[in-house]
Amino acid sequence: MLVLRYLTFAVALFGLAAHGANLTIRVRVPADSETVYLAGDIPALGPWDPHKFPMEGDGLNRTATLQLPAGSTLEFKLTLGSWETVETTPSGGFTSNRSCTMPATGNATYSGAVEAWGSGKSTPKKSTATASVSILSTNFSIPQLNRTRRIWLYLPPDYATSTKTYPVLYMHDGQNVFDNATSFAGEWGVDETVDQLHAHGGPDCIVVAIDNGGSHRMTEYQPNFTQFNDGKGGAYITFIVHTLKPYIDRHYRTRPDRLNTGIGGSSMGGLISLYAVLKYPDVFGRAFLFSTSFQMKPELFDFARPVKSPQPPSRLYFLCGQKESSNPTFDSAPQTRMADLLTTNGFTIRSVIVPDGQHAEWFWRREFPAAFKWLFQ
Repeated sequence: MLVLRYLTFAVALFGLAAHGANLTIRVRVPADSETVYLAGDIPALGPWDPHKFPMEGDGLNRTATLQLPAGSTLEFKLTLGSWETVETTPSGGFTSNRSCTMPATGNATYSGAVEAWGSGKSTPKKSTATASVSILSTNFSIPQLNRTRRIWLYLPPDYATSTKTYPVLYMHDGQNVFDNATSFAGEWGVDETVDQLHAHGGPDCIVVAIDNGGSHRMTEYQPNFTQFNDGKGGAYITFIVHTLKPYIDRHYRTRPDRLNTGIGGSSMGGLISLYAVLKYPDVFGRAFLFSTSFQMKPELFDFARPVKSPQPPSRLYFLCGQKESSNPTFDSAPQTRMADLLTTNGFTIRSVIVPDGQHAEWFWRREFPAAFKWLFQ
């Protein structure tokens, strides 16, 4: 059994929201822990920077106080300053992101314990990508953002030996889609899933996965509804529609029409995917929307209200878990509300709420096959 002694420190981070509430994080750490860092998915932490926010003090418990918007969700992990020394299980295994959702009103507290730290030895992870996966480009140009990005490409097993055309699915957070060697929170195994479905006569599909931009992830996956919003989601989706999709359609045997073009992602990736469907309903006729971060952009409901589905209807697969956060009861109401709204607007909707579902890659990987088959069968 791991013997723990504990340290205490306190740090306050402010300015995250003009009208936010306080989230107090209390985490016990192993004996002899050095400086502990908080890494998470909000801009003030330098999104997922393992070394930006050191926490001071030497006592029994380490504590961080953050100011967050009501209803927002924070995903985070603790490290000793690098991803090689991130928190682990006692045997050195992977741990899922911690998650806490702020209530609609008032402050919140999160409590937990770190069982062990990574050894600090950087052992390269073994690649798990199948032969169906390749790198389309390591620096594909995004002219709308004046950036470049790695793009992954999955081609069905019979692509080279047939003359068939295929639907295309565009996915975000490409680092996590195919390969454990590049994943930052566990991979989805999309290539294995589609390979297996192909082997059993299931639907085939080309999958294009776009790496997230690291520190740019939160802004690129954030829709912008006004000129005063710092979101870059509009430019990012315009890149997919007007730059990446035309390139894929020119160079590969695709079915470029709406009903054969899908998009999907999780968390902020789900948010920006829904925005893409609403902004370009004549481009994207299929979407999966996992654990969508509705709380980040409540304006999306007003944006969705006038959008009618082209006919035949677009198909949207919503998913969330009842254990998405540390709150005793996860509020699935935003997903249900959006699903009802879009059903009224003529979309074909499947809305799934899973009792054991968490805000984590293992959950999204497990649920992806059902969503994929429903969308493309």
